Amino acid sequence: MIIDCHSHIWPSQEVLGKARDFTCLLPQEFAAEHISSGEHQAGVGPADVSIVLGFVSKLLNCEISNDFISSYVSAQPESLIGFAGLDPMNKGSEAELDRIIDNGILSGITLSPSCQGFHPFHSQACRLYEKAERHNMPVYFLYGTRQPAQATMNLASPDGIDEVAREFPELKIVISHMGFPWMESTVAILAKHKNVYADIAGLTDKPFQAYRSLTVAYEYGVIDKLLFGSDFPNYSVSDAVEFIYNLNKITRDSVLPAIPREQLRGIVERDSLSMLGLKVKNRH
Repeated sequence: MIIDCHSHIWPSQEVLGKARDFTCLLPQEFAAEHISSGEHQAGVGPADVSIVLGFVSKLLNCEISNDFISSYVSAQPESLIGFAGLDPMNKGSEAELDRIIDNGILSGITLSPSCQGFHPFHSQACRLYEKAERHNMPVYFLYGTRQPAQATMNLASPDGIDEVAREFPELKIVISHMGFPWMESTVAILAKHKNVYADIAGLTDKPFQAYRSLTVAYEYGVIDKLLFGSDFPNYSVSDAVEFIYNLNKITRDSVLPAIPREQLRGIVERDSLSMLGLKVKNRH
């Protein structure tokens, strides 16, 4: 079974606002105005289940609405799981989370400290964590290989997640992109906290960075906490899987150690849903 823990969809580029420059969402020189349901399904097709991440940012004037994500994943509840986009800096974020919980369609929440302009342990964010922890909703922290100009770089490091994980030990947390470019910090956080995981989305076109990051995770004993993610529409599931299985090519004709193939297969075939306490919804 393949679980794609990181994919995106939106109705038009207009809703992205200044997040068009956030590579976690939009590939460079991406021409399509929107991502259709058919394009998303084709891109993540090899995966048995895909998580679709919403995103909202007042700072970037971006809103991929939670109603849009809900409508999309509701059409394929056996293969899609939706995460709500929430911005702790929006006064209505708590009320929106209450609405999402009552609705019961979306299963987690998505935040981005650097692209929303808040410290991970901000009091308004902590109120969201408290409710998410109580309702067994994982929190996805979005990072990216390139930040938009308006983002706050001193909030882009995953170091602040340590404080959140200490205060909310039952809250499932995922650090996207292995916290690029602070992958070593991410590995240290994974080793410290049982409730924190990281995905490898966005590393598909960075073979040395991916090899270095996975090697450190393997040597540190936390490679089993890495989750597969395609980062669609940046990459398809097929491309991301092929990249992982070919990662050891970088070690050929060198003294670099290869990552055991069973560890690479473990990332691709990991039961991420069980690790995050998630289940697919039943079709009504």
